[in-house]
Amino acid sequence: MLAIRLPEEIETRLEALAKATGRTKTYYAKEAILKHLEDLEDAYLAEESYLRFKTSGEKAIPLEEIERRLGLAD
Repeated sequence: MLAIRLPEEIETRLEALAKATGRTKTYYAKEAILKHLEDLEDAYLAEESYLRFKTSGEKAIPLEEIERRLGLAD
């Protein structure tokens, strides 16, 4: 269970959308969260991976080198 307080403008827009479509405000709140949750997870994981790499002392491999190793270079 999650309870959130929304600014009045967002609440009004959400209510109008729900009324116009016959769906609930909860439905649209859930859809909005699900739509963006994966992006937030990806951004967090990418940041964590970058920080680990940055502090590891490992050297980056240029894209051209990766392409050459995989036989993708011209």
